Amino acid sequence: MGEGAAYALRMPSAEGNLTWVAALERPDLLAPPVAAALEHVPGARVAPIDASLADTAAFCEAYDVAPEASANCVVVEARRGETTTHAAVMVLATDRADINRVVRRHLGARKISFADQSLAQEATGMEQGGITPVGLPADWPVLVDEAVAAAGLVVVGAGLRGAKLLLDGADLAGLPTAEVIPLAIR
Repeated sequence: MGEGAAYALRMPSAEGNLTWVAALERPDLLAPPVAAALEHVPGARVAPIDASLADTAAFCEAYDVAPEASANCVVVEARRGETTTHAAVMVLATDRADINRVVRRHLGARKISFADQSLAQEATGMEQGGITPVGLPADWPVLVDEAVAAAGLVVVGAGLRGAKLLLDGADLAGLPTAEVIPLAIR
């Protein structure tokens, strides 16, 4: 095998060095709301990970997953008067979401902030660091950056810190409350 071929074998990818199985076969690796929503992402696969490596940078490095194949879910709280809206924002790990301008305007909010972690965990039934758009409350908008929708296979949380889901970014765009918009600051 030539040097180029050996390097190609070590290139980070969406699958990395994890052993993925059909998500339906391992509901024990999913938060209950995620397991209940698998019908929306029929091709999703799941893999166990070390929960201490759930944060994106550590995860990508440890499991040889390309950052451009990892999508982050950020939970925001948008307020206008007495009305509060929670939403999930999906961007690739290589990008940053334009929360203060694009997301705030899109949600029609005067103020926007990252949601309180304990509130997000309680409202979603998922663990912080594992929150995913699959299985979120039915009244939460899921804003998917156009790069995520077009990325092909991406890794997202599984609702638990000790696992990840692998699915097509287009499946995220097809979730019941999803909207694809340009969200990222690149």
